[in-house]
This record gives sequence, C-alpha cells and structure tokens, in this order.
Amino acid sequence: MNTSKVVHRPRAPVDAASRSPSHSFVSEPGRVGWRVIDGARESRVRSGDVELCVAELGERGRPTVVLVHGYPDSKEVWSLVAARLADRFHVVLYDVRGHGGSTAPEPLRGGFTLDRLTDDFLAVADAVSPRRPVHLVGHDWGSVQSWEFVTVGRTKGRIASFTSLSGPSLDHFGHWLRKRRDRPTPRHAAQLLGQGAKSWYVYAFHTPLLPELAWRGPVGRHWPQILRRLEKVPPGGGYPAPTLGEDAAHGVWLYRDNVRARLRAPREDAYAHAPVQLITPTRDTYLSERLYDDLDRWVPRLVRRSLPAGHWVPRTHPDRLASWIGDFVSLVESGEDAVRAPAGSPYADRFGGRLVLVTGAASGIGRATAEAFAEAGARVVCVDVDAEGAARTAGTARLVGAPEAWSETVDVGDEQAMEKLALKVAAEYGIVDVVVNNAGIGLAGDFLDTTAEDFRQVLDVNLWGVIHGCRVFGRQMADRGEGGHIVNIASAAAFQPSRALPVYSTSKAAVLMLSQCLRAELAGKRIGVTAICPGFVNTGITTSARHTGVTKEEQQRRRTRSARLYARRNYSPEKVAEAVLRAVAENKAVVPVTPEARGLLLLSRFAPKAQRVLARWDPKL
Repeated sequence: MNTSKVVHRPRAPVDAASRSPSHSFVSEPGRVGWRVIDGARESRVRSGDVELCVAELGERGRPTVVLVHGYPDSKEVWSLVAARLADRFHVVLYDVRGHGGSTAPEPLRGGFTLDRLTDDFLAVADAVSPRRPVHLVGHDWGSVQSWEFVTVGRTKGRIASFTSLSGPSLDHFGHWLRKRRDRPTPRHAAQLLGQGAKSWYVYAFHTPLLPELAWRGPVGRHWPQILRRLEKVPPGGGYPAPTLGEDAAHGVWLYRDNVRARLRAPREDAYAHAPVQLITPTRDTYLSERLYDDLDRWVPRLVRRSLPAGHWVPRTHPDRLASWIGDFVSLVESGEDAVRAPAGSPYADRFGGRLVLVTGAASGIGRATAEAFAEAGARVVCVDVDAEGAARTAGTARLVGAPEAWSETVDVGDEQAMEKLALKVAAEYGIVDVVVNNAGIGLAGDFLDTTAEDFRQVLDVNLWGVIHGCRVFGRQMADRGEGGHIVNIASAAAFQPSRALPVYSTSKAAVLMLSQCLRAELAGKRIGVTAICPGFVNTGITTSARHTGVTKEEQQRRRTRSARLYARRNYSPEKVAEAVLRAVAENKAVVPVTPEARGLLLLSRFAPKAQRVLARWDPKL
C-alpha cells in the first residue's frame, strides 16, 4: 500500500525539481490539509509527477465514498450526487490527471495508463482515508479505471465496495470480444456489430491531432448544447467545467494508452476483490447492456440494477444514484457477507432501491402490489385509511425484501391530507419513483336509487383520490426532472357499461381517460402513466361494496353471493400486482389484466353494439 505524508506549503504548480516517485498531501498554510471552497474542502495530492485536485464534503470519520469522473468530464459531473451523499458519508471527488484542477503528465503519451491511474487512486485514498478502505464509485472512464483498481492485487484491502456506471472493465470487455469472435453464432455476431457501432468514437480518438483540434474548437464550444439536446442534461451547476476543451484533449490519451493493448491481451486474473454494484442505464448510446452478460464470472458478490436513462446519469438522475449508492455502502458497512440484489423477483434490477408509494395498501390489490415491489427490493410507502392494515402491509414488505417500508394513514379523497402526505414523504423518504393510485370503493345498484351523497363518496375515493395522487406526486417527479411512473388502478368497468354499476363504472372510466391524457402530457418529462384494468379479482371489495335501493338483509345477501362468485373465479390480486410491475417496467399505457377484461376491451373496440346489449343485463345479485 502506498503511503503519504502531509507537506505544509502554499498550493503551487508542480515544478520539475519537486517531482518525485512518491506522493504527498499538499495543504494550505494554517489549515490541516484543506481549505474551504463553496462548502467543499479542496486540497492537492501529489502522485508521481502530477498534482491531483481533490474536494471533500461531509465529515471525516464517516465511511468515505470516492467518486471518479469519466470522459470528457471533470469532478463537477458528480456535484449533484455528492451533495446528496454528504449528509451521510465523507464524500471525495478528484480530478483525474490532466483534467480540471489536476496537472497533466509530461509527456502525455504513456502518462494515462491504467497503472498510473491506479497510483493516483491510491494517493488520494491514502490522503483522505489512510486507515479505512473507501467505497469507490465510477462513471464512464471513471468506471473503466475503477474496474482496474478493484481487480489488481495492490489495492486489495483499500476498497470496501465499488459501484460501476456506464464503463466496463477493459479486461472483461476483451474476454467478451474473444468469446464472441471464437463462437460466431448469429446472436454473437449481432452483439459484436451492435457494440462496434456504438464504439465509433473510440476509433475516432485514435486518430492523431484531430480529436484535440475538435475539442479545443467547435466540439468543446458546443458541448453543453449537445448534452442538452441528445442526453437531456440540464444546464447549470458549474457543469461542464470551463476546462472542458483542454480536459477532453488530454483525455483522449486514456483511450490511446489503454484500449488496444488491453483488448488484445486482457488479464486472466481480473477478479473483483470487493462487492460490486452494477448500475446499467438501459438507453445508453455508447454501451450495450450485453457487455455485462458474463460479469458473474468475474464478480463473486454482485448487485445488478438497471435505470431507464441515457449515459450521463450523474447529471440526469442524481437522486436515484445517491439513493442506490448510499444503500449499497450502508449494506456493506453493516457487515453483510453475501451482498446480492433480492432474488425473489425478476424485476429486482429494475426496482431495487427505488421508492414506491401504494394507496389502498391495507388489503387486496394494493397489499399485493406493495409486497411485489418489496420482493423486487423497492422501498415502499404503504398508504391506507386503515392504519393497522397499512402497518401490517409495511411489516410484511420488510420481511419479503424491502430494505425499508413505512405506513401512512391518509384519506386519499382529502386534498389537504394528500398534499401533506406528499411533503412528508419527500422530506423523510425522498421523491417517489413510482406511485400506485389503487384505493377504491365499490357501489352497485340502479342509478335512480343512488343519491347525490352516494355519488360523492365514490367519486371522492375512486376519482378524486387518483387525481390528488397524480397531481401531488406527479408534480414532485416533474420538478425533480428524473422521470418516474404513475399507475392508476381502473377496471374493466371503465370500458364495459353496466346497468348494475353506473357510479362505479363512471368513476373508473374517468380514471382511464385521465390516465391517457396524463400519459400524453407527461411523456416529455419521462414520466410514464399506466391504467391497470382488472376484471373479476378475488379481493375484499366484494364484501365491503354497498348496494343501493335494498334492505340491509338483501345487501348482506348480495355481498355474500358476489364474494362467493369471485372466490370461485379465484383470480388472485397477486396476478394483478405482477401485471403492475410488468407494466411499469415496459411502460405500457392500458393493461387489461384478466381474460374477461381483455375480451371486453376488444368488444368495446370492434363490437360496440354487442357491448351495449350486454350492458342491459341485470345480474340481480
């Protein structure tokens, strides 16, 4: 392990006389190794012939998280994530050699090898956390070099965990290429061609002089606009840094010094010696998801997560990354031996660590949905007017896999109560990634026997509850700017009229139309909206639904009979919950769940006259 010493002298450029093979921590006079700049402590760390600019946030003594930036960025790419982690961890960012406030090696050729970059990491780690291993996070080339750090022997014991974003190990990539070259099946050939097309820029960076001229000229000047247009990266926050042109010109040597050499002769011992969390953006323009198909071979302790996002996720999804990084670091710090994503759900990599809120969660479809998200590793907020039922669901959610689960007691039809809930959830748990507006009540009987108060009670819950949920949580998602998903539980009654369910059908038809309108409006904000339309599902709504125009005895008889019929049909709420998770993962618009729901939807589209005849049927329950 490298060692470092504190040198008390003013910050100054590195001159030839002061360079040495060892590295040292350079500090300001009168400071203990740092100075305060915009809330961060900035220092200089010597590594061989370069000085690295290092920034620290949060309290030393807490677990240290080191964030390594990619190309053509500087440490500023991490500013949003770092700010969100600083209240829990000691957060360290540093400019890679030749970038931002760090000096460049002389000459540039040969100065950016993975071996040199590993020296830099050890210099920073020894300076900021000399007695405790650090948690490493890398994006793009920061991830590429971090794979080197976590797989070479000389860093063993210095890395507690590694989170990888949009950057594979060059060794693993080399073996991936060899396997597909040596077994040229149609699928392997398609994967090679697909990644080859995505890697066009790698070939360009190996041409002499042109990349440097482009970055110091038009590409560098227009890069912020390019990011906004192609990657939806919001402007501001000091990003990109003003040193972008020079950073990118220096950084092409990352590719020239490493890519061809490692892909031709990948290491055979590139096994990770620390737990790894892999976060894969599913819309990454530069990297195929298939690159990580064989990763389990190299990483004994692996957590996989996916994110529907582009390449620059540290800028577009800082809340989500901070949550996943923080949860992973905390899990490793707790001493867990087998660090793995929850195995009970095929959606674990999609929803693990995400925050999901479900209304009507005390029973039926709401409870099953909350538990299904919990099995996928999501953090769950269980909302219901039934406090005990919501608490039971939250308890079960924790047992089946939710890292955290809470219960909240709210009447969804109460606008002010829902607004207070949204503020509380945001303040205490975070911004919701998925909201499931499920709470609903049933009412059957002839329209002429239905009072205005009956109508108001049903609409308050079935329609206004959905409106409030969409509005308060949809607004938070939109303001955050990281996307999200809204699920509204409608019904097959939304598209199949019935003389027996005029109020219920009206409320659910409104929910269906609202969902489709919102889907169109929010698509540009990357917020999906889905209407789930179950048919006959065996839930408790049959025993609690009211029937108008009948005596109490007749109402109880009808409830008992309908509950018996639904139990005989025996379509479980767990199947609806599975449809909810699949709909969110695939961003579906309208999902009829049961066979009868699918049939009725087809009937409404292709045989509306037959549908109107069917609506006249009186079940006389």
